[in-house]
Amino acid sequence: MTEFIVQGPFNIPIYKGIGGRIITDDNATEFWKTNSEYASKVGCYLFTIRAGRGYTPIYVGKATKSFKQEAFHSHKLSKYQQAMVDYVKGTPTMFFLCHPTKKGKNNHQHISKLEQYLIQAAVVVNPNLMNIQGTKTESWGIKGVLRSSCGQPPKPAKEFCKALNLKSS
Repeated sequence: MTEFIVQGPFNIPIYKGIGGRIITDDNATEFWKTNSEYASKVGCYLFTIRAGRGYTPIYVGKATKSFKQEAFHSHKLSKYQQAMVDYVKGTPTMFFLCHPTKKGKNNHQHISKLEQYLIQAAVVVNPNLMNIQGTKTESWGIKGVLRSSCGQPPKPAKEFCKALNLKSS
């Protein structure tokens, strides 16, 4: 079984100008100087905006080459810049879900499955997630267990969650 390891959150340095905030190439370089031990790792990453005590997921990505090569690539930076404009307050942060590389082999299929799962989880929290693929919310749920309406879950749903070691919704 591949068990990914969560690292973060890591604050992302930003440039603060008169008209707003952005993440520059120099900021990305500074980020990797501070977090160099993750630069060559692979897995998935989550770009978020932290405000108050919570995090808003903005973008989920996968890195099958390395986090350094993919997390701050130009087309990803443009998505982050848009978020910085949309969220006037808050600190941009990054989480890494590192693949536990064994003997130089990475399981790209598991990384892709993790990315799909994270996108589905993130789009529930933020319907405006900036990912293009995989954001269609499923049209089914289990009352009191998964993608369920608000309110107290019924007792059978709570017991079902216990049976599968899930948290009821």
